[in-house]
Amino acid sequence: MKVLDLACEQGHLFEGWFGSDADFQSQQSRALIDCPLCGSQKIEKRLSAPRLNLGKSVAADTLPADPAASAPILTAATAGQQAEALRLLRQVLAQTEDVGEQFAQQALQMHQGELEPRPIRGQTTAEQAAELIGSGVPIVQLPNLPLLKHTLQ
Repeated sequence: MKVLDLACEQGHLFEGWFGSDADFQSQQSRALIDCPLCGSQKIEKRLSAPRLNLGKSVAADTLPADPAASAPILTAATAGQQAEALRLLRQVLAQTEDVGEQFAQQALQMHQGELEPRPIRGQTTAEQAAELIGSGVPIVQLPNLPLLKHTLQ
């Protein structure tokens, strides 16, 4: 099994697991690989290093003289932050009702007491969002990530 570091044209970094490099190339040519964050299918392999467990720690004199020259593209903290953001966004999707383009109308009606309050999500224009905020309706803008609805592997 090959674990490859991948990136989309938007710079989102993620891992892909493939049986071989040929398997990666085959899936990419058939447009089967897409970014889990934005859905882009313009994916490229990034530099990655295999982990070698030699049973002992690396001696200080074998480390590169300029650590910045060999700095990882994605740090563990950044990967963890991306994973946590995806987890939270999935939780929001699971616990809210999608009311689509009726969001502004329903949010305002709930704020004014005309509708029973419930957790909703949907789409608005920038003008509608500004009007809601101006009316004191508490809203949060979320990124439009259509691929959050399925499990990432």
